[in-house]
Amino acid sequence: MARSIDYGNLMHRAMRGLIQSVLTDVAAHGLPGAHHFFITFDTTHPDVQMADWLRERYPTEMTVVLQHWFENLTVTDEGFSVTLNFGNNPEPIVIPFDALRTFVDPSVEFGLRFETQEQDEDDEEEAEADIEVEAEPERHDAEIVSLDQFRKH
Repeated sequence: MARSIDYGNLMHRAMRGLIQSVLTDVAAHGLPGAHHFFITFDTTHPDVQMADWLRERYPTEMTVVLQHWFENLTVTDEGFSVTLNFGNNPEPIVIPFDALRTFVDPSVEFGLRFETQEQDEDDEEEAEADIEVEAEPERHDAEIVSLDQFRKH
């Protein structure tokens, strides 16, 4: 098979690197101005760590908000951990970057969307990420970067 440039995976890595840089800065200096984040992740990812009651409530996907109350934000090359307040109950959560589905900062209308597509086990082609830019005003009024159009079909 001919060698080719895997733009989809390169974009995924670059987008995760961007999120890692942003969260590392926030961990060190706090959120600047009106910035805040809506982060949606796959709760079925094997490396997600969260309380059982949260996993039961959000069996497939969960969106967390980093805005007014969060602490112990720690960022690594693999992901991040943070303690969030759920009804006056602090709960630590560990979220690997590979589990991310969306990252949105509505204060500046910025967002990233990570698309995944299930692939047939008999398909020997490697699944790739797809990229597109779209507005999503009904949810967060943010520009979303999606990685769907470069996926092999």
